[in-house]
This record gives sequence, C-alpha cells and structure tokens, in this order.
Amino acid sequence: MMRVLIATSNAGKLRDFAGAALPHAVEIAGIPDFSSLPAVVEDGLTFEANARKKAEAYSKYAPGEIVVADDSGLEIDALNGAPGVHSARYAAEKPEQADANTDDEANNARVLHELNNVPPGRRTGRFVCVLAAARDGKTLATFRGTAEGVILDAPRGTNGFGYDPLFYFPQINKTFAELTAEEKSKYSHRGAAFREFLKWCDEAD
Repeated sequence: MMRVLIATSNAGKLRDFAGAALPHAVEIAGIPDFSSLPAVVEDGLTFEANARKKAEAYSKYAPGEIVVADDSGLEIDALNGAPGVHSARYAAEKPEQADANTDDEANNARVLHELNNVPPGRRTGRFVCVLAAARDGKTLATFRGTAEGVILDAPRGTNGFGYDPLFYFPQINKTFAELTAEEKSKYSHRGAAFREFLKWCDEAD
C-alpha cells in the first residue's frame, strides 16, 4: 500500500482525502508532529502557488516521502472571485490579521452579508482545489479540481467545514455539509483534484 502524507492539521481535510482514497490502495496520514512545524506563509497570488509552497516546505520534514499540500477556496462570481485565496481568512478585519485564519462561522457570515441583496440567479460560484505533490523540497506535479454550485442565503447541514453549509450543489440537491465523507469525495473539488493525483500515482507505478 502506498503511503501519502497530507500537510494539514485540518481534520476535515484529512477526512476528505481519506474518503477519496478509500477505493484505492493508498494510505492517508498526517505529517508527524505537524502542529509543531513552522507555519508556511500563504502569500501566493494563486491556489497553485500556495499549494506548491506548502508542499515543498513541508516535504523537507519527511525525507523520501510524498507530501501533498492543497490550497483551496471559494470563488463567488458576484464578488469578482472573492474570497478566493483568502477563503480561510476572509473575516479578518485588520491588516495585522490578514495572515491568520478566521473561524468558519465568521467567514460564512461575511459572505452572507456581502451577498445580502444578490438574487438567487446571480449567486453562482465554485469551489477550487489545487493539490501539489512534493518530495524532498521539490514539486513533482500539481492537480486541479473544481465544483460548480450556488451560494445559499442560510447554512444547511452539519457535516463538512468551511463554506460547505452555504454551498448548494444542484446536481444532487444538497449542500456539501449534507454529504457524508464518501459522497463529498465523489462530488467535491478536493475529491476531483485527488482523483487526478491518484491517476498520476497509478501512472507513476
């Protein structure tokens, strides 16, 4: 069984990756003592830049291992693509808070406030995920996945994390927060990117 280390302390992301890996002979694990490692500043202008930066930096702490890092977020058309790369810290009000993640409820509240007068037909958006796989400080490949949906005017569902309760996926008439980990891996941006990664793993063999 192939082992892949995921550069995150986010339990929700680890669940998503593990759910996507279930049908494959891939073991998902976190980087040992990840919380004690120096944080990587996510100052890239794109999801890919941030994913590569994190994967390269964290892979140096796990010699010889394939380390996967992702950067993902929500792009809302009516907000000109915001929150985008700032998705995890969208509720930060002061410049000095700009590098610190803000909590999910606060981020969701800001999105709802900014979409307050936007009609349902214009509340389109997408989740984007870019994964970078690195070994010993060098990026091996990157993978992109997207999921198109609509931003609701109130949260629905108790699963998931981040903007999942607001992200309605018309294809299955549910928000991402109403899905199990296995269902989410089938439809989500992260699941799509991870499937591309798994395909790459198969070809690398």
